[in-house]
Amino acid sequence: MRAVVQRVSRASVTVEGAIAGEIGVGLLVLLGVGAGDTRADADYLAAKIIGLRIFEDSDGKMNLSVGEIGGAVLAVSQFTLYGDARRGKRPSFDAAAPPAQARELYEYFVERVRAAGLRCETGRFQENMRVELVNEGPVTILLDSAKVF
Repeated sequence: MRAVVQRVSRASVTVEGAIAGEIGVGLLVLLGVGAGDTRADADYLAAKIIGLRIFEDSDGKMNLSVGEIGGAVLAVSQFTLYGDARRGKRPSFDAAAPPAQARELYEYFVERVRAAGLRCETGRFQENMRVELVNEGPVTILLDSAKVF
């Protein structure tokens, strides 16, 4: 699984003009599921993101997690994180999981975040979404459960 994690002061996702999910201070997580991913990958990323210390403490040092600052998570599925554009100009998405597998693992990831006591809003799986955010810092972290980066 892959995630783009952005520290935000606010973020929202709309589908067909209606807000599907919205948060204030917290993390926007764009989440991609790969063909070989399992629940262990989702467990790893959920734990990593929940514990990620990228919010500033009273000394201005990035030392606090989203839970410690009372923030929320907005999780948006994004299969294009598995786009491979190394050959040609049109990306291949062969490495992305098929929709049924991706949906199950995306929903499981959301469950894991909620089980940790965090508010977790979502987009809508397999829908055309419009994501708006204010990235604070800016702080953007790339994560991969296979630790390729």
